[in-house]
Amino acid sequence: MRNTLIIALLALSLTACGTTGEERAISGAGVGAAAGAVVGAVTGLSILSGAAIGATAGAITGAATDEEDINLGKPVWK
Repeated sequence: MRNTLIIALLALSLTACGTTGEERAISGAGVGAAAGAVVGAVTGLSILSGAAIGATAGAITGAATDEEDINLGKPVWK
């Protein structure tokens, strides 16, 4: 179970994308919220707390990186 969780989190971390800072922050927040909810559920932290922490961390990371730093292609919404 633990290995499956780790693989799922790594896969989710690779799905964030976008070209502008706003797009990267939004996609990072979405991925972070999903990963945080899973981690919160597994570790005993509430799902909402985990999602909030993950969304915040994902948004900050997405906004702080450039397309040149990490470029995983076009977002799904484009």
